[in-house]
Amino acid sequence: MAEAKKPAHDFRLGPIYTAIWRNLKPDDEVWFNVTITRSFQVNGGWRETTTFRRDDLPIAAKALDMAYAWIWSQYDDQQTPTSATPTQNRVRRSA
Repeated sequence: MAEAKKPAHDFRLGPIYTAIWRNLKPDDEVWFNVTITRSFQVNGGWRETTTFRRDDLPIAAKALDMAYAWIWSQYDDQQTPTSATPTQNRVRRSA
C-alpha cells in the first residue's frame, strides 16, 4: 500500500484546517494546491466539512491569506527554488 501523501505545510485557526499540497509534474514543474475544511462535533464525534457558516468566513479568508503568503515564501528573488511565473502561479524546481 502506498504511503499517504503529507501536506507541504498545514495549520489550524480554530475550527478551520488548511493544508498546502506540493505537486510535481514529470518535467519538474511544481505547483501548490490548498484544501480548507471546518471541523465540527456531532454526537460527541468530530467531523469535517468543506462548507462554511457566516462566522467562519473571516477565519477562512485569513487562513487562505496565510496559505497564499506561505506559497509565495517558497519563491526566492529569482523566482526559484522552484522558479516561477507569478501570473501563472507556477514554480519550477531549480537545477
